Parts: sequence; structure tokens; C-alpha cells
Amino acid sequence: MPEEMKKTDEEWRKELTPEQYHVMRECGTEPAFTGKYYNTKTEGEYVCASCGNELFSSETKYDSGSGWPSFFEPSDPNAVEEKDDTSLGMARKEITCGRCGAHLGHVFEDGPTPTGRRYCINSLSLDLKEKPPAA
Repeated sequence: MPEEMKKTDEEWRKELTPEQYHVMRECGTEPAFTGKYYNTKTEGEYVCASCGNELFSSETKYDSGSGWPSFFEPSDPNAVEEKDDTSLGMARKEITCGRCGAHLGHVFEDGPTPTGRRYCINSLSLDLKEKPPAA
């Protein structure tokens, strides 16, 4: 399990862009089809843009047609936490970083095999650590 990271609101505001702060600390959402990773095919590991916690592998990324990067499972079950979200009059599962608590997106039960889950994640919440080219 990743070691928990806590920072003050002021510290987060200094470290994140205003757009990242809105998404990751205020549970905002970037507009569909605008994020830098929604259509990326580059191999590597997606980490939390706030704390660097490894969240998802490019091996589990797929095109869900939703306009956000989608994955069928996290890199590790403890990498993310699920929380009930009833905002906007819907019953959903919010996904947060298991280390720093940053809002990442939501998970839905309409994904592909083998899990049947769709982790729909904001690009602003992610950094891609590209896989080095094969030697």
C-alpha cells in the first residue's frame, strides 16, 4: 500500500496548475475529448500528477469512446480508492489516488473483459512515464 501523503490546500495550490487543482482537489472534470491522454497509444505507466503514485499501465488502457482515458484495471488494487458519489443526481463511484487522495475520475461497470470495469480518468490527473524503447 502506498504511503499516505497529506498537504495543505495552500501547498496543493502552489504545486498544481489551476486546472489540475480544480480537477484533483475540487472534484472537477475536464471537457471530453480535450485531455492530452484520451487518445494516447504510447506505452508506459500512468502516475498521479499530484504525487507520482503509479495508477494504471498502458497495457490496460482502451478506447471507450467516452472522451477520457479509460482503463480496465489499476496497476495495483491499492493504487486507487473508490468512494460513493451521488453528486449531479447520479449514483457513481469516484476514484481517488490511494496515496494523496486526489480526484482522478469515476469507475463504471460497463468496461471490457477481463474486469468489466471502465476507469474513466481525467488527463489532468495523470502523468505518463513512457516505457523506454527496446534496446
